[in-house]
Amino acid sequence: MTQHFKHQAEDFINAAKEIRIPETIQAFAEESVSKSREAFTKVAAATKDQAKMAEDILIATQAGAKAIGAKVLDNAVATTTAAFDAAEAIAKAKTLPEAARLQIEFAQRQLAMAGAQAKELFELSAEVAKQAFETTSAAARKSFEKTVKAR
Repeated sequence: MTQHFKHQAEDFINAAKEIRIPETIQAFAEESVSKSREAFTKVAAATKDQAKMAEDILIATQAGAKAIGAKVLDNAVATTTAAFDAAEAIAKAKTLPEAARLQIEFAQRQLAMAGAQAKELFELSAEVAKQAFETTSAAARKSFEKTVKAR
């Protein structure tokens, strides 16, 4: 029985060697592969563009956050340095009225400094937000234009 099965399998394989795929089916298969490759290429390009857009936005946002962080740190150092300078001057005061005057002058300078620092930080934050918005808008516009062209 195994010899019979072996003979049938050989006959089937020999017959299959002679079978030709119709040209219409072959053309359809080739066209399907071509269109699938083209669709994949477009999706891959769009994915790369989206990743680049996200990277650009993150870089802009990170740079802004870094600038704000540096400004806050600079402000803290300036405030602390001024406090130590005032404390040193007050400690060297010879009379109570002199110490009180130095304390009042320090408080006035600190209020002015705090106002200036707040203004600078607000302006920097507004600029960082503007840059992030512009970067995001430009990236979204570019992505939209590429999507429209791809269709």
